[in-house]
Amino acid sequence: MISVIIPALNEAENILKTIESVKQQDQAVEIIVVDGGSVDGTPEIAQSCATVISSSRGRAIQMNAGARHASGDVLLFLHSDSTLASGALAQLQKTLDNPRIAGGSFTLIFDVDNFWLRFYAFCSTIDWLCFRYGDQGIFVRRSTFEAMGGYAEIPLMEDLDLMRRLPRYGQRCLIRHYPVTTSARRFLEHGVVRQEALNVVLVGLWFLGVQPHTLAKWYAARNARR
Repeated sequence: MISVIIPALNEAENILKTIESVKQQDQAVEIIVVDGGSVDGTPEIAQSCATVISSSRGRAIQMNAGARHASGDVLLFLHSDSTLASGALAQLQKTLDNPRIAGGSFTLIFDVDNFWLRFYAFCSTIDWLCFRYGDQGIFVRRSTFEAMGGYAEIPLMEDLDLMRRLPRYGQRCLIRHYPVTTSARRFLEHGVVRQEALNVVLVGLWFLGVQPHTLAKWYAARNARR
């Protein structure tokens, strides 16, 4: 069985759409929403159609909490403003029929049509580590996730960190043709080109060895000056 783990914080407007995209899959699935302290009614909305648990705030912390609660032998981590394509979980299960594959991700598209967002989405089809992000939907065998020690509980880059460690335990794969649709709201709020440029800088600094806590402080400071 696949356990879909959805970290959430004040996602009342999006959470049902995300859950419904999972429930419409023709696959045995467990849905766990991990709330990080929402004040907009997210847990109450989600509990009608998913298991809801609470944890401390922080995406990595919440995803690890969800994984501990999960009963499936495959874990899929899905952002609360993203939706699965029809047939995505069946393709995921088919992919993991290959015992050499430890995990991987889907590609993505955005819910807004914009040239630069299409370019960003195109980059997600390139099987390079620098293009593997959590909003694409990261999946991993439960046994592998536990052997890895789960997500590093860091404020940024927890997705890239996990994907960088994954090949030590088996092959990392990319599932094309079943893209996750994710919200463009962060790009629209900050400016599409500005946000893309900021992402490139953050990832580049992380690859150069700058610590995630330092990057998080810098990112917060830049947003505060806007």
